[in-house]
Amino acid sequence: MAEENVTLENLKEAMEDKAAEAVQAEAGAAEATEAAPVETPAEPESSTPTEPVIDEHGRSYATGKRKDAVARVWIKPGLGKITVNGREVERYFARPVLQMLLQQPFDVADRSGQFDVTATVTGGGLSGQAGAVRHGISKALTLYEPGLRPALKKEGFLTRDSRVVERKKYGRRKARRSFQFSKR
Repeated sequence: MAEENVTLENLKEAMEDKAAEAVQAEAGAAEATEAAPVETPAEPESSTPTEPVIDEHGRSYATGKRKDAVARVWIKPGLGKITVNGREVERYFARPVLQMLLQQPFDVADRSGQFDVTATVTGGGLSGQAGAVRHGISKALTLYEPGLRPALKKEGFLTRDSRVVERKKYGRRKARRSFQFSKR
């Protein structure tokens, strides 16, 4: 029984010593933080890279979207040739307005005829697909040359046009149109 008391007393003393050391450590840490200069938190890194993002083939890739159309776009330095789904842009987008849409990012960035574009587009109609390719070209240009971002952003080429066709609802003729009312 005497041995048990001795061990219990030793344990109590050891615990008291540990508690005293913890209190002293906390006091020392508090003094150190008072004396140390206050550090400001670092600014969060932006999602846009400051250095070019170029793959092993010398290309930059981006995905462009508009309405239901999705375009995968690769750009690389070249003579200004644009290929959409394996066809030349004049054959795929026959209307001059749609061809002009694809040239807008290059005109704003003052890079006309300096990049070859390869794009694959799915979904939507021709107008939506042209908008999706323009969006993809703009994003790929900012990845290839990050300094072009402010000019393209100002013109609104980096903003995804999220408008899509509203779905048809149950009990309606179309999305909002009701069935014709009959009085009798």
